[in-house]
Amino acid sequence: MRERLLYLLKHCSNLNHVETAHGFMVRTALHHDKLLLSQFIETCSSLGFSAYAHSVFSVNSQSHPHIYVFNTMIKGMTLCNSAFEALLVYKSIGRVGLRPDCYSFPFALKAVVDLRAMSLGTQIHSQAICAGLESNVHVVSALIQMYSSCARISDARKVFDEMRLASVCSDDVVVWMAMIAGYVKVGDPDTAMDLLSRMPRTQTDGAVLITWTSVIAGYAQMDRPDEAIAVFRKMQLENVVPDEIAMLAVLSACAQLGAFHIRLGECIHGYVKKRGFDQMVTLKNALIEMYSNSGNISNALHVFVNMTRRTVISWTTIISALAFHGLGTQALDMFSRMEMAQVKPNDITFIAVLSACAHVGLVNLGRYYFHAMKYRYGIQHEIQHYGCMIDLLGRAGYLAEALKLVSEMPFQPNAAIWGSLLAASNIHGDAELGELALLHLVQLEPWNSGNYALLSNIYASAGRWDKSVMARKLMRDKGVRKMPGWSFIQVSTRTHEFIAGDTSHPQFDRIHGTLFTMNEEMKTAHYDPINEFDNHDSDIGPASISYCSSF
Repeated sequence: MRERLLYLLKHCSNLNHVETAHGFMVRTALHHDKLLLSQFIETCSSLGFSAYAHSVFSVNSQSHPHIYVFNTMIKGMTLCNSAFEALLVYKSIGRVGLRPDCYSFPFALKAVVDLRAMSLGTQIHSQAICAGLESNVHVVSALIQMYSSCARISDARKVFDEMRLASVCSDDVVVWMAMIAGYVKVGDPDTAMDLLSRMPRTQTDGAVLITWTSVIAGYAQMDRPDEAIAVFRKMQLENVVPDEIAMLAVLSACAQLGAFHIRLGECIHGYVKKRGFDQMVTLKNALIEMYSNSGNISNALHVFVNMTRRTVISWTTIISALAFHGLGTQALDMFSRMEMAQVKPNDITFIAVLSACAHVGLVNLGRYYFHAMKYRYGIQHEIQHYGCMIDLLGRAGYLAEALKLVSEMPFQPNAAIWGSLLAASNIHGDAELGELALLHLVQLEPWNSGNYALLSNIYASAGRWDKSVMARKLMRDKGVRKMPGWSFIQVSTRTHEFIAGDTSHPQFDRIHGTLFTMNEEMKTAHYDPINEFDNHDSDIGPASISYCSSF
């Protein structure tokens, strides 16, 4: 009977099932059985009935206390986002004459992480030492996770080093993984990689793969895609076979680099097909983003069209890709298809939609979507949505309306918003708006030379040369240095990057000679390029680019 009841408890799917099982346990006097009670608590917690579980636990914990049941209750409370209540259960262990074991401490430390209650964490650490469990692998890894999650990485490393000096569980994969993941969590992938290179190679293939993937993701998250790809290549050299999670991490890095690593992205796409991962929605979404950022919108569309299942992220990614490539009409058509497919858009979807409206210049449609997202879809406006709308109005010449929206929005305008207004003032020759925008930009990003250069060009276009000179003088007085321009070109499988003033390219002399010859031929043909802006400073800084393109 006990085994059958355990089976039934594991397969409960609603409150009626739970209540029936509980009633049967009471009638058959099995409600004090520690395994059945623990399974009952676990089932209730997994179904979201933590209050019911706690009420049953409270009745039984006084008359028939057992540490196994207490641990299950702490774990269940933590899983139900009731970390405070979980710690109360942990504190009650001593009151019923029990002692925490090697499972009590990790569950309690997880609750500490959820609450960011560092002082409680150090107390539990002391209690683990008093209990003689400071060298237990489960406790050590939980302590490392707790300290690193609370940004106390030096304390986490101290626990790790003490474990290694004591030669206790020093080769255990769980402890090494916790420490490496800790460094990734605090944004230090270099130290994580150093530890990975020194990690004992006695672990299972799965554990090694998880650790490599963690470091790759760490570099990608820190906007260091080159290092992420370098780690991926090292992983391959060590014959570690990547899974779908590793593929996601490296595709994220490829997407950041764009065309610089398009070949690698294509190879990964081929590998994904070969391993049978090609129907995984998350990987397909990552492939769409990678191809889009690499400039290959046709491949991005091909991936999307061949998806058998699409989520809101899938639709949003392809709409964003089309808008990013200036295909505003196609992006809006795709949004209409999304609505017909009855997929509810999210706040990110509307950033893409408003960006598409800006690219096409559909002001009225942009206004409609801006209002519809709130009143039709119940999505609150964020600063990004205001920024896209302001960019749309500014591009179309509705400068007064754009400025009015800035004053009415419930957010402080950021550099991207003022940058889009500065760009709009340049397009439409509004020097006063340009002055206002620069006044705010100087406060928000005083290092950006492009803002000063653009305002100087606005004045020059209006024939106000004195103001143009003053803008450049202000830039010099503040010690702002102009960022060198750069470009790249892909020839076959290699991407060549060029930076103004840089002579390090191996074919510099040949390139320079070709440019000189072209210049002489243009002079012979009496070709005189006419620049709308100043010859040396016609570049536009990051803040002056379309607001929506930065999302």
